[in-house]
Amino acid sequence: MAGKTATREAYGKALAELGKLNGRVVVLDADLSKSTKTADFAGVFPDRFFNMGIAEQNMIGTAAGLASAGKIPFASTFAVFAAGRAFEQIRNSVAYAGLNVKIAATHAGVTVGEDGGSHQSVEDIALMRSLPSMTVFVPADEAETFGAVRAAAEMEGPVYIRLGRAGVPPVHGDGFRFVPGKAVVLREGRDAAVIAAGIMVSAALEAASVLAGEGIECRVLSMHTVKPLDVEAVVAAARETGALVTAEEHSVIGGLGGAVCEAVCGNFPVPVKRVGLPDVFGESGKPEELLEKFGLTPSGIAAAVREAIKMKAGVKG
Repeated sequence: MAGKTATREAYGKALAELGKLNGRVVVLDADLSKSTKTADFAGVFPDRFFNMGIAEQNMIGTAAGLASAGKIPFASTFAVFAAGRAFEQIRNSVAYAGLNVKIAATHAGVTVGEDGGSHQSVEDIALMRSLPSMTVFVPADEAETFGAVRAAAEMEGPVYIRLGRAGVPPVHGDGFRFVPGKAVVLREGRDAAVIAAGIMVSAALEAASVLAGEGIECRVLSMHTVKPLDVEAVVAAARETGALVTAEEHSVIGGLGGAVCEAVCGNFPVPVKRVGLPDVFGESGKPEELLEKFGLTPSGIAAAVREAIKMKAGVKG
């Protein structure tokens, strides 16, 4: 298996490649280019890169202006600052106006680690998903990140791309093709289905392997597009397995889990167990310790699958 690559690193590489293909692409950063990896783009296209300083709200406003002038701006900073500090500007200057701004936010979730709860964004998917016209991508590996960046540049309208600090293993082979709004079935199964996004996709695959040893065949879907959600794939999983588990490095409130529950509630109700942070903020600690604390692990997902299957049996009985 290839080594681990952080999605923020993949973003930097994808952005530099995209710049060669599309001269309309410009990049803005809030004085964190080495961390967000937009420095890769700046090194190749210094005239199309703008360090806006520690002024995230102004960065989004400037990106909106560039979009209105025909450019394709990618604006980057940490997720807690992008979705939090600049929410009003994203809402009113970008989403409300329907402008072609791409917000690529890094260092999302608790794997930010020792920076602690103040810097661990566990509510950004909920915030961005709530905005009309906003597309939300949560790539699981390098291949999905490259696909999300290219797709964002090709589509018209606002896009939020959620990226992480920690390295993640590849979950796709060479033939992978990123299609916005379409989930990817990585493993088949009829006993239950795990719908995951971001770093939790590889954890879901590990959980499915463990469960297979117990005779439980678990379907695994990578839901790289949280909005618009692939409702067809969700309903198919619900109909064909009867039990769902969602897994995300985010609060269970308003993120992927909430989106999946909304989809099945209105179409084909089945038991759904959500793996994610409960109604709490993150805290300081090593990434692996925090993932263990909050149950964001293969064992945590496997336990949720077992519970969902028991609930399914109860419903049938």
